[in-house]
Amino acid sequence: MATERRVSRVASLIKREISQMLLHDIKDERVGAGMVSVTDVEVAGDLQHAKIFVSIYGTEEARRETMKGLKSATGYVRSELGHRVRLRRTPEIVFVEDISIERGSRVLSLINQLNHHPTDSTEADDDSMDDLGAEE
Repeated sequence: MATERRVSRVASLIKREISQMLLHDIKDERVGAGMVSVTDVEVAGDLQHAKIFVSIYGTEEARRETMKGLKSATGYVRSELGHRVRLRRTPEIVFVEDISIERGSRVLSLINQLNHHPTDSTEADDDSMDDLGAEE
């Protein structure tokens, strides 16, 4: 098994190379339908498997098509990765959609909505606090 440091270095190298492939080498139109970026790469301790987490910007349909395109390009990506990265065995690759950025922006928009439109109970609490201040 590889050391934790080596696994981390291989993961960052794979992330860089696949990001370059997404920008310049993959010609599948479905992959270009949505803006795709590699957010993370998890490599198994034995360096035999790699999960590539991708963030896709676009409509739900564009995201589905992009994932189909990435799955069909898996063989090409693995082959090209084998030429670019010198490893004994090129890891098996699986693309996984990362929705954490979308989830984070949704949470931020909900927080902003709460800040702009406080609920009635919050206003009632503020009024009662004003009454307490007047008694002192």
